[in-house]
Amino acid sequence: MGKVIASITTSVDGYVTGPGDGPESGLGRGGERLHYWVMGGPWTYEGGHDFAMHGPDKEFYDELISTVASGVVGRGMYDAAGAWGGTNPFPGPLFVLTHRPADQPAAEAGFRFVANLDAALTQAAEAAGDGDVSVGGGAGIIRQALAAGKVDELVISTAPVILGGGKRLFDGFDRDINLEVAKVYSSPYATHVRYTVTK
Repeated sequence: MGKVIASITTSVDGYVTGPGDGPESGLGRGGERLHYWVMGGPWTYEGGHDFAMHGPDKEFYDELISTVASGVVGRGMYDAAGAWGGTNPFPGPLFVLTHRPADQPAAEAGFRFVANLDAALTQAAEAAGDGDVSVGGGAGIIRQALAAGKVDELVISTAPVILGGGKRLFDGFDRDINLEVAKVYSSPYATHVRYTVTK
């Protein structure tokens, strides 16, 4: 089995969304700035967007996903992304943690709905084989995985913005976890840090 890698983007003040996040604006008001690095520059929900990563951001992302063979995300991220148009855009199957597993989409879409984190991580590890498992948003999923001792690597991309409100990555988190900096990438849109979780 490979590693479990949890990754997410935050503001400098630790928010993973701006205020008012939801299906129409998954990153909340002003939260688009968190993902300038993903889109290759400024974008808005109203103005449309393309994935146009380049430079250090693309180098970081390509290296990160090069070993990923499956993933786990929360239902909120799945819904906010519009189910990625009905097709999983990530390497391997994507296990979606949800209280409504009966909503399961067609198998060929590449999504599998699962009711609890342990089952999602177990199934994702089985699907990944020797590859890595990616754990994405929301913040609650990452906190749960960290608290359960399931994360081998934590990856935080920090956008150069202060949001002042929204959802915080470590809100209510009360565990003491040691991290070691493994690698750092930097661009005008984000500083990406890969941390090894020391156990």
